[in-house]
Amino acid sequence: MHKSGFSYNGHRVITCDALTETGLVRHGFSTRKEGAGTGKFASLNLGLFTGDSKENVRQNFALFCHDIGAEPEDLVALKQIHSTTVLSVTQKDIGKVFTEEQFVEADGLVTNEPGVCLTTFYADCTPFLLFDPVCRTVGAIHSGWRGTLGQIVCRAVEAMVQHYGSDSRNILVASGPSIKQCHFEVGQDVYELFLEQFGETATANTLQKGEKFYIDTDAINAHSLEKVGVLQEHIFLNPCCTYCDSETFFSYRRDGETGRMCAMIELI
Repeated sequence: MHKSGFSYNGHRVITCDALTETGLVRHGFSTRKEGAGTGKFASLNLGLFTGDSKENVRQNFALFCHDIGAEPEDLVALKQIHSTTVLSVTQKDIGKVFTEEQFVEADGLVTNEPGVCLTTFYADCTPFLLFDPVCRTVGAIHSGWRGTLGQIVCRAVEAMVQHYGSDSRNILVASGPSIKQCHFEVGQDVYELFLEQFGETATANTLQKGEKFYIDTDAINAHSLEKVGVLQEHIFLNPCCTYCDSETFFSYRRDGETGRMCAMIELI
């Protein structure tokens, strides 16, 4: 796995070099910079269900989509519920982001159709973007600690294999900024769930300080991906901690009421 291989120019968008170099997808992880929001939502808040004004959020979507080359009307988004559900979507699912209708409850999307921009939101949880350049399929995943425990990113790999004939050895996986081990503090109850699920891998990637445990979810997700056949050299983990860098990222754990960032990927 790689904890490098990302490009960022200090503005709105972080990209994974391996995805960019294929020339076959548009993608990006947003920051909180250079948007229309103010106060707690300053400034590139892309959270649809926060206390920010809808006008600001719409403007922010236009800005971010412009930067990665996507169209706001081509987005597909979810009501994220910390599940392990991954849905296959098509052109018929696009364009619902700014309507009042209820989104489908899930935490992952996959597609093999160009022009369908898969979208997930985060403010500490880990966003994953997946791409198979051979079968031309993409995925977008929202993985909090429950998603990591349930190995939702592996469910996305399995969905790409099942629905589109992907070979897991061809799939590129990039994570975006997320809360890192330095601030991902959990109690013994959560740690024991990880221990039950991952055994020695959980032990090796957890630090204990008193009655609190600090888990390296990046390492555990990478381990899970390798178990389902994703090659180590195809796993790209962004090293940025959302909690540590308040200038660049929203963080729910740090700030409570706050904005949301967004990860998008679309086949060209």
